[in-house]
Amino acid sequence: MYLKENLRYLRKREGLTQAALASRLGLNRPVIGAYEEGRAEPRLQTLQHMSQFFSVGIDDFLNRDLASGAAVDMKGSGLRVLPIVTDASGEQERAVLVPVKAAAGYLSAYGDMDYIGSLPSFSLPFPELPADRTYRVFQIEGESMLPIPPRAYVVCEYLQDWNAIRYNECHVLLTQNDGVVFKRIRPREDGSAFVLHSDNPDYNSYEVEMQEVLEVWKARGFCSFDLDGFSGFSAGHTRDIINRLDRIESALKVPDTPDH
Repeated sequence: MYLKENLRYLRKREGLTQAALASRLGLNRPVIGAYEEGRAEPRLQTLQHMSQFFSVGIDDFLNRDLASGAAVDMKGSGLRVLPIVTDASGEQERAVLVPVKAAAGYLSAYGDMDYIGSLPSFSLPFPELPADRTYRVFQIEGESMLPIPPRAYVVCEYLQDWNAIRYNECHVLLTQNDGVVFKRIRPREDGSAFVLHSDNPDYNSYEVEMQEVLEVWKARGFCSFDLDGFSGFSAGHTRDIINRLDRIESALKVPDTPDH
């Protein structure tokens, strides 16, 4: 990361002393010194304030040498910080909703705090979701993950370390070429790509190179308002299973033999 170098560079570019910058950000001067010397790292909310103050995206603040323009290839193995939205007190994170109509914009502005702040946000009251995590809700489209229906809302937890991905679990990925995708993930053995699988057998699996992936979110649950479509699919799927079992049973049944 280039956090300490960039903070020092941006501060000097603006002609500010550590004390002056601390005053503008509502911090103590020793804290700024600790950040610039790499002895401490700012919390997400503080990083957001610094990013907004210098008009620099958070991704660039962390991953790009702003003095020279060099970029760091993170590939998910290191610290990845993303913009978050908080309540009025600034203490409680709120989940951000990314509807289908916003998916294209999310791909181009996922690191922009102003854009993320413009999306709908809310608190999640569910006891199954620990309060100390970052959540985002993505609306999906298409039928590749049936029985989860099209236009369902998938509640996701942010994965900072991609090594925490569990084999064959459902995740939402933000990818450079395909945008937001919802699939089961199987990391390739050589660590260079993810193999993405659909629950609907009509869809083929495919690979995404690691460097194409921008964010990974672990699916924790979903909600859907298409009750008729979901119940119809479930009933039809159940009937299909029963019919297949009946045919198997008929094929295996041994005919009665007459008594002699």
